[in-house]
This record gives sequence, structure tokens and C-alpha cells, in this order.
Amino acid sequence: MTNGLIYLLITTGTFIFMEGVAWFTHKFVMHGLLWVLHKDHHQKKPHFFEKNDFFFLIFAAPSILLFFFGAEARFNWMFYVGLGILLYGIAYFIIHDVVIHQRFKWFSRSNNTYIKTIKRAHKMHHKHLDRHQGESFGMLFAARKYWQQSQKKQR
Repeated sequence: MTNGLIYLLITTGTFIFMEGVAWFTHKFVMHGLLWVLHKDHHQKKPHFFEKNDFFFLIFAAPSILLFFFGAEARFNWMFYVGLGILLYGIAYFIIHDVVIHQRFKWFSRSNNTYIKTIKRAHKMHHKHLDRHQGESFGMLFAARKYWQQSQKKQR
């Protein structure tokens, strides 16, 4: 296997793994110990900037460190793990802040089934205004029931 293919697999695997990290962190850290930072995100009328935005910095820190140390070590595997984290962060920002919450009005209308499905799953997450009894903690992969609901509505 060539180094390019190995690094592509590391980057892709990290990207996919980050959905699990995001789910775990969202459920047990954001809705747990660091609820104080996440709470304003569950308000009915949040401000443009939220305390919740600090999580971008928290997630960016490992990526930055991995880029630095991976580049120092002749672009070894650490660099590509950092790249996978960065790419997940970009995807998360586009899906969560742009598509779902419309903090930027770039993609305001879509009939895409995937977009409708993740919007539905996230809406169900936000129906709970407190830290308990939540559901749908992931971002890029929605549970099967939300796919089924989206497909029913489309028919």
C-alpha cells in the first residue's frame, strides 16, 4: 500500500470516527459537565454568538496540535489525523450552523432527503430545552427512524 493511500485511509477513518466522538461529547460532556457552555444553544432565541461556540475551539485544539507535530515529523500519520478532524469540523459547521440553524443564509432551501433527515433529527434534539431526556446527539449520521420519516413525507 502506498503512503498516499494509507494517509487517505487515516484521514477518512478519522473523519468517520469523529462522528462518534461528537456524539459521545455531545451526550456526556455538553449535556453533562459542560452544560454551562452548551445551555444557551438550547434557548428558544439564541444570540448569533453563543457560549456553545467555544466547543469549536475545544475541538480545534487537537487538530492544530496534530497538524503541528505531524508536519514537524515529516508529515507523518499525526498530520492526517489532524486533517480528518479539520474536515469533520468543516462539515459539522456547514451542516449544523449553516444548513440546520441558518446562522448564515447560504443554503436556505433544500429538497434533499439527507438534509431534511438531519434537520428532522436535530429538531427532535432541540425539542428538549434542558440537559436531560435528549435524543439524536449525532450530527452527520441520523437514526433510521428519521430517514423513514423523511421518506414518508416525500411520498
